[in-house]
Amino acid sequence: MKFSSLEDEVLIYLIAKKQVEALGELYDRYNRLVYSLALYMVGDSVAAEEITQDTFTRLWAQAESYRPEQARVKTWLVSIARNRAIDELRRRKARPTYVMLDDIREVSVNNLEDSVDGRAARVQVRAALAELPSEQKEVMVMAYFGGYSQTEISEQLAMPLGTVKTRMRLAMQKLRRLIMKSDVSDVA
Repeated sequence: MKFSSLEDEVLIYLIAKKQVEALGELYDRYNRLVYSLALYMVGDSVAAEEITQDTFTRLWAQAESYRPEQARVKTWLVSIARNRAIDELRRRKARPTYVMLDDIREVSVNNLEDSVDGRAARVQVRAALAELPSEQKEVMVMAYFGGYSQTEISEQLAMPLGTVKTRMRLAMQKLRRLIMKSDVSDVA
């Protein structure tokens, strides 16, 4: 059976039937996304790797509990990873640490930075992102680096869609101001 052509929901069904190859296919599809989210949340690559492995172990053990009418497989998988990362942070009794965006392996830097020329501009964007309030940074990273739609972000964070849109709008406005301010100070 060729697993790469199967839909995520079919793979979950096969995982529930304990077909290891189906788990391998789902792992290949989503391990970088899960790792990136974990790294973003806990700020530690070793812990992020452990969270990634634990997420797929839990997926294996809980595949029969998946309900397609409640969430897409990707959303369900990310919620497992997010909950596991929160557990890790609680265990540490620490707040999330934000890492440099260069450290996130899954980051699709092209989405945000292709329109900006050169390394100096990328440094500007990263510096501006670092200055955003954490709630704005979270939605921006999920959207631009995680590839989530606003609706998916709303579902993942259990917050109203309007709140997600507002946070993204405010973040974009602040990023624009910070980058423009940086451009002016570079010229002066």
